[in-house]
Amino acid sequence: MATNEYDVIVIGAGGAGLMCAIEAAKRGRKTLVLDHGSKVGSKILISGGGRCNFTNLTASSRNYVSENRHFCKSALARFTPRDFLAMVQEHQIAYHEKKLGQLFCDGSASNVVSMLVKECENAGVILRLGAKIKSVVKLPNTTFDGATLFEVTVSSGGALTGQVETLVGSSVVIATGGLSIPKIGATGFGYEIAKQFGLKVLPRSAALDGFTFSSEVQKKFSELSGLSLDCLATCGGESFRENVLFTHSGLSGPAALQTSLHWKPGLVLELDLLPELSVEAAEQWLIQGKQERSQILLSNFMKEKFPARFIDFFCEAHQFEVKPLIEIQDKTLKDLIGLLKHWKLEPRGTVGYQKAEVTRGGVDTDELSSKTLESKKVPGLFFVGEVVDVTGWLGGYNFQWAWSSGWAAGQVV
Repeated sequence: MATNEYDVIVIGAGGAGLMCAIEAAKRGRKTLVLDHGSKVGSKILISGGGRCNFTNLTASSRNYVSENRHFCKSALARFTPRDFLAMVQEHQIAYHEKKLGQLFCDGSASNVVSMLVKECENAGVILRLGAKIKSVVKLPNTTFDGATLFEVTVSSGGALTGQVETLVGSSVVIATGGLSIPKIGATGFGYEIAKQFGLKVLPRSAALDGFTFSSEVQKKFSELSGLSLDCLATCGGESFRENVLFTHSGLSGPAALQTSLHWKPGLVLELDLLPELSVEAAEQWLIQGKQERSQILLSNFMKEKFPARFIDFFCEAHQFEVKPLIEIQDKTLKDLIGLLKHWKLEPRGTVGYQKAEVTRGGVDTDELSSKTLESKKVPGLFFVGEVVDVTGWLGGYNFQWAWSSGWAAGQVV
């Protein structure tokens, strides 16, 4: 085999691409990983506050959004969170479970990147950074070991700046991620390749992202910036019990990020700000307070459950007069509880790809084999990770999809 010929060319040195390369090389396949960036695993390095929420023990198809929710089942079942955890343990990386099955490194996210690079080295993967992909084409009427050949043209950095090189491979894996966080190198390259080869690409949008609102609402929210509330957030038929965080941009925090994955323009975001109480229990709490502490101001009583800044804002926004409870009718108190239990907000949009953790949408799963991630139209062409229309909840689910989809493709490329 010539120096520019490979069994497998993986484009993208993120989690999915590296996992695919490791598995392919373990099978004796001559495997090359190309990335236009200067670092391996850039998104891994910044994830989880620098500690990488590398998987979630509860991961199942229930935790993913896709036009075909069943598509991810095969890969997730064959390479599970426990399988990735075994790798972490084998490399003696200290970790902990934060909550809800979320596993984080005790130390740095760089531990996970180092583990993957070490696995690549052990398997014989060839890794090239600073390689800008000029083109990917399928060569007509040419085979290598009985397989169709692809030609990948790259320009390299460093001493080879400006030099164009042609590489040949029998399998090409697109593992270039989505559009989120362009400052670390995210591009639409994977979608462009899919379209070039005639694969359908579904509409994409920023997800796991904060909400923005009308200028009037946003101005009010900016005055509450930094304030966090426990709530049950609901949007698009899905509910999450987490905190929301008021920001200068609008509304963020885990609950907002989770529901953003299920939000589409026109949908309402509903917050239950007393999630530990039923409507009846909350009404009883407030009316009993009126009976036992009749002279206390409404706002002062509510501050026992809410930050002062918030309840002042909420009462003003909904025109509840700040006066002693004894002077407020029971019906008015029940109306207040109704608003706190069902606070409806109409987002204008999300902050955008510069802050979003993932991209929703992507290469249509109908175009791919759920077992191998190979294109049904173009044998030898694979798509793995975030570039595919499979998007996980916040909490390690997207990394698990990267590991599982990369592993699945690595068994066959």
